[in-house]
Amino acid sequence: MSSRNKFTKIEKSWIMYDWANSVYATTMMAAIYPIYFVGFVNSQGSPGDTWWGIGASASMLILAVLAPIVGALADYRGYKKKLFAAFLFLGLAFTLFSALMDFWPLMLLGFVLSRVGFSGSCLIYDSFLTDVTTPDRMDRISNYGFAFGYIGGSTIPFILSIALLQAAPVIGITSSVAVKLALVITVIWWGLFSIPFLKNIKQVHYIEKPETGIVKETFAAIGRTAKKIVTLKGVFFFILAYFFYIDGVDTVISMATAYGETLGLDQTGMLLSLLVTQIVAFPCSIWFSLLAKRFTSLRMLLYAVCLYIVICIVGFIMGLGLEQNYFGMETATVLFWTLAVLVGTVQGGIQATSRSHFAKIVPPENSGEFFGFFDIFGKFAAIMGPAFYSLTKTVTGSSALAILSIALLFVVALIFFAIGRKPMKEAETAVREKHG
Repeated sequence: MSSRNKFTKIEKSWIMYDWANSVYATTMMAAIYPIYFVGFVNSQGSPGDTWWGIGASASMLILAVLAPIVGALADYRGYKKKLFAAFLFLGLAFTLFSALMDFWPLMLLGFVLSRVGFSGSCLIYDSFLTDVTTPDRMDRISNYGFAFGYIGGSTIPFILSIALLQAAPVIGITSSVAVKLALVITVIWWGLFSIPFLKNIKQVHYIEKPETGIVKETFAAIGRTAKKIVTLKGVFFFILAYFFYIDGVDTVISMATAYGETLGLDQTGMLLSLLVTQIVAFPCSIWFSLLAKRFTSLRMLLYAVCLYIVICIVGFIMGLGLEQNYFGMETATVLFWTLAVLVGTVQGGIQATSRSHFAKIVPPENSGEFFGFFDIFGKFAAIMGPAFYSLTKTVTGSSALAILSIALLFVVALIFFAIGRKPMKEAETAVREKHG
């Protein structure tokens, strides 16, 4: 590789945080903890998947309120790293809290606050992309981050946790204790591999902190950024499309195993299929960045949104087949594994390319403010998706219809892409010409 293609120390340290935090996304959000929580709550006579959806929505509501404030503060000199560290500690502390609880409302509280910490640290982390590399390398660096996250944090500790769950009867511990130990593994992995980021990443682009009235100036900055977003049509239409499609992506991540648990799928099979998702996602995230360079990031995002519509339809067929006895558990299991592979091909790519494309169309010195709004749109969307799922399930009584309803979010995103595709391209060109 030429020196230009090699990662710098700063880029490697930034990528390493994806490696670090992905263990939380897999263990707490997507696989082990939701299966355990839903099963535990169901055993207490309450609807586990409904409460999980409510918890996911609550965590996103909290951060959605905080995101623009945090984003505006992060742009001041020296604030970005401090805010990152605060959210990181919150996430680590309440993941450990969840491991210590046996009363399900407190378990849910631990999940909500730990996810606020996780998502808050990711908000600041994403905004650091403008500080660690140049616009022409952002797609590559962002996708490599997700790729190494999948092969690292989403795979190695996940395999260890699955092995621990399978070996629990042999080594004389309950499955509940095994889950708690998996959360401890999550805390250790996440904290340990966050050290390079804390040590090496510096805030390069910033604005000076006002001498007085920082609170007033922060809220004034939020207002100015909101006006800029409306004025910058490319940013505006992209963030509207993002609002809907990332909602669908987050809902698929948050509700997949809860959905499978409700349908009665084998827990071990679900965990192994999700491991396949992580393995498939590693090369596909890198491949996605190469295709984005060749075909543009916008075109690849359109492709990913369309594939997610297919994923929702396959999920609906799986659930309907079981609910109406059209086929048995064996066929449903095959469909779940098919879904795992399909999600793996685009999950990392759509998330990584979204943040890198957004970073390319906003002013780097105001990246914190813009990513604050980027995050608030994502988090408010993440409230809507699980709530939409829970509402549809409550009204219809069908988990299959609940998962199908998520496809509507991707359809709306396609409409905004169609309306705003031209100004989106113009926005990227304008920033590149001004900032290089």
